[in-house]
Amino acid sequence: MTSYEAGQRVALLHTTDPYTLLRPGDTGTVRRHNQQHNIVEVTWDSGSTLSMCLNDGDRIAPAATPPPTGDPVAEAAEWAAVLQRMRAAGTEAGRTAAEWWAQDTIGARAGGGTRLAARRILAGINEVDPVVLDTLPRFSSAEDPIDTAGWELFADANGAVSGWFGLRIQQRDEAMAVYRDAYDTAVTDRVTELCHLAASPTGRDVSHLRPDRVRIGGVGVFSGEWARTTGPDGDDRIEVGFVGTLIDHWNGWAVFSCTRPVSEAIVADQQRHRDRYRHRLREQGVPADDLDRRVDSELADLSFDGDVIVADQRALSDDPEAIERIPPDGDGRYVVMGRSWCWEAVDPYACDRIVGDMPDADQA
Repeated sequence: MTSYEAGQRVALLHTTDPYTLLRPGDTGTVRRHNQQHNIVEVTWDSGSTLSMCLNDGDRIAPAATPPPTGDPVAEAAEWAAVLQRMRAAGTEAGRTAAEWWAQDTIGARAGGGTRLAARRILAGINEVDPVVLDTLPRFSSAEDPIDTAGWELFADANGAVSGWFGLRIQQRDEAMAVYRDAYDTAVTDRVTELCHLAASPTGRDVSHLRPDRVRIGGVGVFSGEWARTTGPDGDDRIEVGFVGTLIDHWNGWAVFSCTRPVSEAIVADQQRHRDRYRHRLREQGVPADDLDRRVDSELADLSFDGDVIVADQRALSDDPEAIERIPPDGDGRYVVMGRSWCWEAVDPYACDRIVGDMPDADQA
C-alpha cells in the first residue's frame, strides 16, 4: 500500500464520487493519510476537501515534478525528448491496433475474399475515401477525456506518472497531439503495408514495382492489352504479368528482357490464348479444317526451337517472310516480341498471377 505524507502533492486519477466537480488531473496537498482505512484527506487546489477512499476505487498519484533547471536550452531538449517518447509510444500503439484490426478484415479471422478486400482498402486509402478511412482504428475516437487517457499514456511512454500533472495545459495538449498524430499515422501506414501483402498475387509487398517507379534498367512487371479482364469487383484485372528488366521504349511501349523461365511462360500464355480462340471458333461452327488458318491469322504462333524462340506471324501479317527467330543474349535473357507487341509496365497488384523472380524493394 502506498503511503502518503502530510504536505505531499498528489493528483487525482479517478474518483467514484458522482457529485464532485473534481476531474482527473486536478492536484492538491495531502493533509493526512489514515492508514487503517486507507483514506487520504486532501486539500485540493480548486478548494475542494474531498477525501480519497482508496479501498473503494478512488485513485491518486504523487504529483511532484522536478524543479526547472533554469537552463532554457536544457529544458527545451528535455521536452523534445519527452515528445519523441510520446511519438514512439503512439506509433507502437497504432501499429498494434492496425494489426488487430487487420485480423478481422484481411487476416486469419476474416472471411471471404481477403485479396479483394485488401484491394478495396488500398484504393480507399489512395483516394482518401472517408467510407474506408472511417473504418480504420483512430485514437481520436476514444471516449475518455484527454486528461483521463493522457496521464496513463504519458506514464507508459515516459516511465513516470507524476510528470503529467506538472505540465501546463498547453504542454498536455501538445503531448497528446503528438501521440494522436503518431497513432493515426501508424495505423494508416501499417494497414497499407498489410493490405499490400494481402492484395499481392505473390504474398509479398511489390509496391516498389508499380509502373510509375520503373525506369530504364529497372525491374518491372509487364503485360499487354490482351491479358486484361474484369475482376469480381468490376475493376480492371490482368490475368498474368511477367517480370523483366526495362531496356527501351518503342512507340511509347515497353521493351523488356526476361529470363528463360519467364520467356517460356510467355510462349505458353500465347498458346493458351490461341487455344482459347480456337475453342471460340469451334463453338461458332467454324469447320475443323479452317481452324488453324483462322487462329494463325489472328494470333502469332510462338514456339521454342532449342534455345531460340520462333515467332511465326506469316498468316497474321500476310507476309510469307514474317518468321522471327529470337535468340538469348549473352546472359541467357530474351526480348520476346519487344518491338512487335504492345507491352507495357503494369501494376503488379492488378495481376492475378505473376511469373518471374521479383527483387525486394532495396534491390529493385
